[in-house]
Amino acid sequence: MKFFLPAAGRGRLLLSVSYLTIAGAAAPAFAQNAPATMALDEIVVSATGTPTPAREVASAVTVITARDIEQQQRRTLPQALAAVPGLNIVQTGGPGGLTSVFMRGTNSNHVKVLIDGIEANDPSAPNRSFDFGSMLTEDIERIEVLRGPQSGLYGANALGGVISVTTKRGEGPPKMTARVEGGSHGSFNQSLGFSGGDARFNYAFNASHFRADGTEATPPNLMPPGRRTNPNIFDNYSYSGRLGFALTDTLTLNWVGRYQDGQLRYTGDTGFPSKPSPYRSLQNYAQAFTRGEVVWDPLGGRFVNTFGVSYSRQDRGTRTASAVTGLLGLPNQSLGERTKLDWRGNLEITKGHNLIMGLQYERERLDTTSLIASNGNKAAWLEYQGNIEDRYFLAANIRRDHDDSYGGHTTYRIAPAVIIPGTETKLKASYGTGFKAPTLSELFIDYRPGYNFFGNPNLKPEESRGWDIGFEQPLFDKCLQFGASWFQNDIDNLIVTNVTRDSYANIGKARTKGVEAFAALEISPQFRIRADYTFTLARDEIARQELLRRPRHKASATATWTPTDRLSLSATLIHIGSWVDGNRDFSVPRMRAKGATLVNLAAEYKATDKVTVFGRVDNLFDKRWENPVGFLVPGLGVFGGIKVAIGG
Repeated sequence: MKFFLPAAGRGRLLLSVSYLTIAGAAAPAFAQNAPATMALDEIVVSATGTPTPAREVASAVTVITARDIEQQQRRTLPQALAAVPGLNIVQTGGPGGLTSVFMRGTNSNHVKVLIDGIEANDPSAPNRSFDFGSMLTEDIERIEVLRGPQSGLYGANALGGVISVTTKRGEGPPKMTARVEGGSHGSFNQSLGFSGGDARFNYAFNASHFRADGTEATPPNLMPPGRRTNPNIFDNYSYSGRLGFALTDTLTLNWVGRYQDGQLRYTGDTGFPSKPSPYRSLQNYAQAFTRGEVVWDPLGGRFVNTFGVSYSRQDRGTRTASAVTGLLGLPNQSLGERTKLDWRGNLEITKGHNLIMGLQYERERLDTTSLIASNGNKAAWLEYQGNIEDRYFLAANIRRDHDDSYGGHTTYRIAPAVIIPGTETKLKASYGTGFKAPTLSELFIDYRPGYNFFGNPNLKPEESRGWDIGFEQPLFDKCLQFGASWFQNDIDNLIVTNVTRDSYANIGKARTKGVEAFAALEISPQFRIRADYTFTLARDEIARQELLRRPRHKASATATWTPTDRLSLSATLIHIGSWVDGNRDFSVPRMRAKGATLVNLAAEYKATDKVTVFGRVDNLFDKRWENPVGFLVPGLGVFGGIKVAIGG
């Protein structure tokens, strides 16, 4: 669903899209792979926390729509994010493997992840990052990737940016959809969905199953002579639902819930320097996210209030296989919980001028076999959003957080933009600050015996300052668009593994900087192509060396062609340059990792109005590439299936 409204109508838009913004969704200035003629008119949410026409947004944002995901047949969240500029995706061994996202050269835990407004970063993870590898895409309506420091609006953990996922909302007559897919790497996937809705009541329920039981993840050259490699086995079940009910013209109730569980059988390591084990270890996880909210609109869209409560629970257990007997050991369990209460008010002061304000309280809890700990945070924030003569735009926010352990932090962000008459060139800039407190695990958990790795209770919070400046230029009635942004982030007290690799330390200072550039061309309404390029330099300014797993060069290109109303074709090329990494067990702590170029193809054909057949080829040229070092990216994969829709 797309909205094309002037700024003056934004207040009345808020209630109708409350399902999009549940406590802060996300959105972008140029829709990746969307028709070029529509990109400047799209509505963006994440940059300001309220629906805003993309032409008014100064922040760097990319949006991925449900249609993009369906057209390219991306079944997992890492696959959907792979081509986004400014991101480096690192996944250990294909589907289900631990997956980290590095944004503009910052750490993987500097990316705040929201699922329908629920913070998904895992309190039980050592660095409080989100494991992207566990999430499927079947029920996703849009993904917004907001780059640059965002603590002024989103609080801690948003030094690098925000990734906000919004799931599908029911609308129209009752409809059921079902999909079955099979193919390489032992893949067999299914999904089932029910949805519908009208002006008063909407509902959507989805169930998905993803299985891949033959993913080669361990490079054969790491195995001792005569020992066979065991492929990874990943099995995931995901269930989601959302409801919306307008009690009156001024009062609406919303609820969203998500539960996913799965297991990964993988090849671990033994000894040091280590060798891949002859037997598979086992990792299980169960994740639950839920949020309820009341939306109160007493002034006909002029002052919309949202009261919400959300809860997340992420339970993970690992059982390591004995290198001698193959028997699984006792489980190593970790549980992370987060509860959040919040209020957001959107006030339209006058035409083109709005105040967005909020209060929140959250508490996170960590429960492991060796430690139980918790911490709380209170926050208040205020944002001004202005539109002058539909040419000059400004978003400015300030936020005060009070962490129970580390006291108060004030962060802010200012993002102006101007559109020059005549050329319609958009000039944009932003400057923001951020902070991140040490995690409970980094402070207190000791991994011993065996690993001799210890928490550090003397860690300081990380703090950052970041800016970007850029332009966007439409030509030929917006059939051609191009632009570029220059960015820099300075981070003090960056938390990394220390030199002796037995604990964590604040390394004084790190700097990331670079360029993001794009070009989008609509050759005809049926054929579109988009290309992105990112240059990133991320350095430890004290040790004078590059940070790990941040490639300097990344490029991607996507072409879509719909020769008929029934046939759709797409091709995606992703190039990742070389970077610095350690080997599989970090017995070699720094080495040059090779880059690679991957090509994916996809096609779908609507046999009837209700039946669609589809197929795709991933890693067309069977590139045997390690990302990270010691873990193979899945090789050539061929997949196909059928999708059926009933009703609607």
